[in-house]
Amino acid sequence: YTNYVPTWEGYKVDLEPLSLRYAQHSETSRLSLRLSGQDLSTTVAELSDLWNQLAPHRPFLYTFLDDAFNDQYQADDRFGNIFGIFTGLAIFIACIGLLGLTIYHTAQRTKEIGMRKVMGASANQIVQLLSLDFIKLYGIALLIGMPLAWYLMNKWLSDFAYRVTLSWSVFVLAAVITLIIALVTMSIKTAQAALSNPTNSLRDE
Repeated sequence: YTNYVPTWEGYKVDLEPLSLRYAQHSETSRLSLRLSGQDLSTTVAELSDLWNQLAPHRPFLYTFLDDAFNDQYQADDRFGNIFGIFTGLAIFIACIGLLGLTIYHTAQRTKEIGMRKVMGASANQIVQLLSLDFIKLYGIALLIGMPLAWYLMNKWLSDFAYRVTLSWSVFVLAAVITLIIALVTMSIKTAQAALSNPTNSLRDE
């Protein structure tokens, strides 16, 4: 129990030497108490009555220290929630764009796919053929995106006095997850093209 409220950016400042000055009762403006945590409402009511007896001319204002520290992270919590929402939206839009690009790419190579199937190519080979170009583009995107993400995350973490070290395993995991999402999205159309009847695409020939 205390009426001390740290600033919201306190966790971004290094711990520095602290001096505690002794003051007479008339000069004391803050009081810190350690409570057991049981039946807090009753304890606060009793403290309020005692305060009003000792200092009726001053209002009884209080806050809990754990709440004060939690308030410091509200901005980061809001940032995390907003970032998560926009990340999900970006992934959804990217999947739609990737699906459209796959449909266009497959339509451009319809006759090629039909010829390969007539020559004995299996469905797996057709899927690998159609996915190879997209995987190359995905690799280029990783080469650009991962260093940029690492730089921006380190830039954001540099504002904290006590920070964690970014591990490359985080980026590898993110790359694997996004690759799986991309492959699943592409397989919707590539599998359909690989299993289609080649006579439908070659009848004009």
